[in-house]
Amino acid sequence: MRLAVYNVENLFDRAKAMNLDTWAEGRPVLERFAALNGLLGQIGYSAADKKKMTKLIVELGMEKSDTGPFVILRRNRGGLLKRPRTGGVEIVADGRADWVGTLELRDEPINEHAMRNTARVMSDLEADVLGVVEAESRPVLSAFNREILPAVDGMPFRHVMVIDGNDERGIDVGLMCREGFPIGSMRSHVDDHTPDGQTIFSRDCPEFEVTTPAGAQLIVMVNHLKSKGYGGKAASDARRRLQAERVAQIYTGLIDQGIEYVAVVGDFNDTPDSDPLSPLLMGTSLTDIFKHDAFDDGGYAGTYGLCNASNKIDYMLLSPALLAKVERGGVFRKGMWPGLRPKRWDTYSELERPRDAGSDHAALWADLNI
Repeated sequence: MRLAVYNVENLFDRAKAMNLDTWAEGRPVLERFAALNGLLGQIGYSAADKKKMTKLIVELGMEKSDTGPFVILRRNRGGLLKRPRTGGVEIVADGRADWVGTLELRDEPINEHAMRNTARVMSDLEADVLGVVEAESRPVLSAFNREILPAVDGMPFRHVMVIDGNDERGIDVGLMCREGFPIGSMRSHVDDHTPDGQTIFSRDCPEFEVTTPAGAQLIVMVNHLKSKGYGGKAASDARRRLQAERVAQIYTGLIDQGIEYVAVVGDFNDTPDSDPLSPLLMGTSLTDIFKHDAFDDGGYAGTYGLCNASNKIDYMLLSPALLAKVERGGVFRKGMWPGLRPKRWDTYSELERPRDAGSDHAALWADLNI
């Protein structure tokens, strides 16, 4: 069987702030969105909180309207703010209970070429079991499977599963399987939390049980750990380490139960030598597929952007018994922007500019004799 993992970076719609030409353009918007969302969610609003909220609302382009260029403030009931005729914004609520509504990132359709190139990658991987990162939802992933894959002469997957996670932007993780590889039991960790009540996973860490035609049972854990994209480095690193520790605990529990075949796949948003990932990469019996003698990295150590070693953030980790069943593996980069000087790898003909890329991430695959 062939196991693969791919960060599709959304399928039909993507937050406008995440769909700009460069990450540097979108990052300030996402940071302000996260900061304002955090303040709005507090039980009580101090004078200092209100001052920060006002500043962020103006910076997000909502001084005159609840609809900014990248963010929408939806106010269903109650009073959060008012906009005096003289200008500016005044927060009138004293806490979260005083109003009902949400702060949301505005979406826009994905570039058509990018959408089709995402589908080409998913098809050309020829995976029997595909872990998917950053899918909007199960209905969206299912629609993409039914409608877009056939449009590029791809064969739709038989099984499509996504468990709704914690990310308000609608970037979840899921699994797609071919006929003969049914998904059995599933276990979500969306509600896992620390003793003080902090939710651990930014999305989820679902366990999917897959049965192969030969009767082997494989547990696939799909992950998308905390990004470095916005928020302070120390806080982001601490959250990612907390997530890695929990994934390691879940994996160890499966092994202790006598389950032999376990794969932990996904976008971990950090490098193999990083401290946050050490509980998972150094503290368990899992092995990165990149270390297998039969794995071909295509000449580049990374999986993101231009695939330098510092951009190795996507993983396929295998338990000892599963690692022993690897026949070969590799990195699929045909849907990624290859750079210009020089062009680093061959791409699809429709990929003529960075916005046409199916994703900024490479896909990983491995053939397993199980």
